[in-house]
Amino acid sequence: MVKVTVNELLCKGCGLCVRACPKGVMQLSKVRLNQKGYHPAEVARPEDCIGCASCFRTCPDVAIRVEKD
Repeated sequence: MVKVTVNELLCKGCGLCVRACPKGVMQLSKVRLNQKGYHPAEVARPEDCIGCASCFRTCPDVAIRVEKD
């Protein structure tokens, strides 16, 4: 099982993680804004995550954490 979490306080909504994910697990929130006024990334389809950590590696703000059981 893989658990992906996004620290919304650090996320600036750049979308690099969305483009990096080969399974389309990540997306930018369409309704929520973080404290900085950005639409943060969110895990839209956690069941599709393969744990490749591409989202983590591409995040310039180190806002994403990938944990594997």
